[in-house]
Amino acid sequence: MAKEFNVPPVVFPSGGNPGPQRRLPTAPFQPPKSSNPGIPFMSFDIGSAAASTSFSTPQFASTTIGGGGSTGFEDEPPLLEELGINTKQIYQKTISIMNPFRVKADLHEDADLSGPFIFLMAFGLFQLLAGKLHFGIILGWVIMASLFLYVVFNMLAGRNGNLDLYRCVSLIGYCMLPIVILSAISLFLPGGLVIKVVTGVFVLWSTRVCTRLVVELASCGDEHRGLIAYACFLIYMLFSLLVIF
Repeated sequence: MAKEFNVPPVVFPSGGNPGPQRRLPTAPFQPPKSSNPGIPFMSFDIGSAAASTSFSTPQFASTTIGGGGSTGFEDEPPLLEELGINTKQIYQKTISIMNPFRVKADLHEDADLSGPFIFLMAFGLFQLLAGKLHFGIILGWVIMASLFLYVVFNMLAGRNGNLDLYRCVSLIGYCMLPIVILSAISLFLPGGLVIKVVTGVFVLWSTRVCTRLVVELASCGDEHRGLIAYACFLIYMLFSLLVIF
């Protein structure tokens, strides 16, 4: 027969410290849930952040000159002017050389190499149409001819000579215009005596123009006009040989 035990009921006091109690474990830290379900790892509202943050449109300062208005592409100088190529001046110099009896020397006081380069390239192009490749020879002879005229004139004028090498290249290049015309005409002229007579006329044309420009632009040039004319005649006769042969 089993023995029964009488267990008294447990009565908790209504007030005071009930005694030591068991502390329940707390859950680990969990970040608050994002309002945007598409980006679970972001715990802030993108819409509210974008609305609260405003970016102003960047303002670029306009470039002004002397306190004036802004400058744009319309106010920029032409490209040829920035490169130092004055087309109007080249045209006026070319027209002055076309008339050997009324050469305006004051137009050639400002020396440049743009016009001579155009004439030399045209001369080489006409020679190429004739079946002759003379671009390198033409450029080399122009340099040697400029050195020759520079040395001859300064030896004649002595210390009073003021003809620089840059102006020599400019004058010889511009006075190549009759030789360029000769090279174009020679494409349609028969050989023999006709081409030689025409060549002599154009060589005298170039010689007269170049001599007058050198004499009027350089000091002490009038005293040695004959020797300067002889040097110019040799120079342009040498170029005419490229056309004949």
